[in-house]
Amino acid sequence: MKKKIGFALIGVLVIMQFLHPTKNISDTTSTNEISAHYQVPENIQALLKSSCYDCHSNNTVYPWYTNIQPIGWWLQSHVNDGKRHLNFSEFASYPEKKAKHKFEEIEDAMTNGWMPLKPYTLAHSEARLSPEQYKAMALWAGALK
Repeated sequence: MKKKIGFALIGVLVIMQFLHPTKNISDTTSTNEISAHYQVPENIQALLKSSCYDCHSNNTVYPWYTNIQPIGWWLQSHVNDGKRHLNFSEFASYPEKKAKHKFEEIEDAMTNGWMPLKPYTLAHSEARLSPEQYKAMALWAGALK
């Protein structure tokens, strides 16, 4: 009986490897990209790309292990959730009141160090922000709110 359950579990794991989520990869730059409509200094744009865009844009850079299921499904759900909260690729499509609120949220997240999430920075050391970078991001967002 235990062997049958073991084989069934292995079979399910093998089948899962053929079922991949749709990846968040865009070949074009959106006309609603934040930098096309708001003042984004080069240093801030670089920080956004290295620390935010994987979860908060239309273009995620996927590590190799996202091809292993269920890890890929789990990570894709995080990307989808991040985009639902804030999407820099579609930022200019937000109504003015919502955009201002998002800038307030960015400022708050940077001031309190909530973003990027700690599990993300464990796997992506390049996404870690220094205290000076947190401050620069907070000042930038605060100026736009």
